[in-house]
Amino acid sequence: MPDICVIGGSRYFGKRLVERLSAAGHDVTVVNRGTSAPPAGVRHLTADRDDEKALEKALGEHAFDVVIDQVCYTPRQADIARRVLGPRTRRYVMTSTVEVYEHEDSPSPVREEAFDPRTAGVGDLDAALPYGEGKRQAEAVFARDPALAFTAVRVAHVLGGADDFTGRLAHYADRIRTGAPIAVPADNRPATYVYVEEIADFLAWTAGQDFTGPVNAASHGPLTTARICAVLEARLGRRAVFREVEGPGEVSPLSFRRSYAMDNTRATALGHAFGHSSAWLDRAVDETLGGRA
Repeated sequence: MPDICVIGGSRYFGKRLVERLSAAGHDVTVVNRGTSAPPAGVRHLTADRDDEKALEKALGEHAFDVVIDQVCYTPRQADIARRVLGPRTRRYVMTSTVEVYEHEDSPSPVREEAFDPRTAGVGDLDAALPYGEGKRQAEAVFARDPALAFTAVRVAHVLGGADDFTGRLAHYADRIRTGAPIAVPADNRPATYVYVEEIADFLAWTAGQDFTGPVNAASHGPLTTARICAVLEARLGRRAVFREVEGPGEVSPLSFRRSYAMDNTRATALGHAFGHSSAWLDRAVDETLGGRA
């Protein structure tokens, strides 16, 4: 069984990933800052990934078949990880995001080739970057290393779980409960999502594969704000009140002025079948609300 290192892995779908890898019999090492304990039964190494010397010291002589990096947000973090962990692993998997496609606005679901990290620019490693651009440049740092077998899993917006820390569904639930208006774009576009258990399954499956390059990870069936709120309305027994916002004004989370749909054809061709959002949306909402009306 592969020896797997997970950077992060102490909360949300990272925690579920570690549990799946451990249950499957893998030798699992979790590397994090030590502020949160990983699931029981795995090796735990404590280090700040931004401190290259501390990371080197914590890893010691450890080497891995696969590294799954759950918390790489900047090109600086990618560059440190590439130098320290690159020589210690056969394959490096970075958990990336749909936000790498932030410059795309296609009526059709976006395929991986819409953003090629091998040709993307990398600026000042210490510059402050927006989330999507940070992920783009982090992918680019890894992808440019010819000695590293690199995979970027571009994750759709994740829903579900009682431990959803994002507050996005709670935002809608609170407004529906109180009758407060929900700000949405006048042209509110659908987006692709993935269930928290499903993305953990996909990452665990990816650890046992050999493919490289970017892959989109998303359930079938894009969702709109109205569709998500319809489930909340049924759960809470109240109607949502929407307020359309023209122009660039601030809108609610999970409301989009451009299409955020990803094509998951590559993942399917590689052998992983994603489900449909209609199969898990009600359950995801109930989990996050904690069964409370």
